[in-house]
Amino acid sequence: MAKTRHIQHRMSQRAINNEMLAIVERFGTWKGDKCILNRDACKGVLSELEHIRKNVIRMQEKGGVVLVQDDGVDITTYALDSYKHKH
Repeated sequence: MAKTRHIQHRMSQRAINNEMLAIVERFGTWKGDKCILNRDACKGVLSELEHIRKNVIRMQEKGGVVLVQDDGVDITTYALDSYKHKH
């Protein structure tokens, strides 16, 4: 999204970067024209990230995971390492 010179100046003054603003937009709550990510919501985001981290580690241990879809319908899934052909 486009940024005004005003927000660019305020971001610089307040040590707020573009990644932080993307996180606020993704996980924050909109109230009118403001999107707010408070301290409690930050805790919730961290908890969600920890859950995602655990699942990614489990997927990594499998060598990755494949999901097969057709027209938005999930058909099958398997661990990437399970599909090795022996020649």
